[in-house]
Amino acid sequence: MNALSPLGMVSELPSSNQILSDAERSLTEVQVQKDYFIEKDGVKFAGAHLLIDLWGASNLGDPALIDRALRDAAEAAGATILHGHFHHFEPNGGVSGVLVLAESHISIHTWPERDFAAIDIFMCGACNPYRGVPALKAAFNPTTINLGEQRRGLIA
Repeated sequence: MNALSPLGMVSELPSSNQILSDAERSLTEVQVQKDYFIEKDGVKFAGAHLLIDLWGASNLGDPALIDRALRDAAEAAGATILHGHFHHFEPNGGVSGVLVLAESHISIHTWPERDFAAIDIFMCGACNPYRGVPALKAAFNPTTINLGEQRRGLIA
């Protein structure tokens, strides 16, 4: 592992979106610098930042399950996972963690004693953070989801 390991669970599993075929690698090497800003509905911005509150949720004290759920969400959204770090507050406590993505991040903070999780997904480029929400629903089985979107880096 690495120096962060004593602080909590560090995940170094590669993202399947991070592995390029030889043909993709050749194409990527000849591409010019991309602008990862998004244009949607006539508005240009850096990326969509989803704020997701899960109420009545389960599986909120298991760092390995949470790591897998966030990875599934990132891959469904088309993101490239670079690194994950999760800390379990023991005994029987919640989990705080983050997946660092090439396209930004997904983070989570859980309160198992309240059946509550706060998740944020910020992604730029061609990723669609909304595609990750079903993976979170499947993993945590919430009774209620409150979801808001903030467009970051708006260009006037």
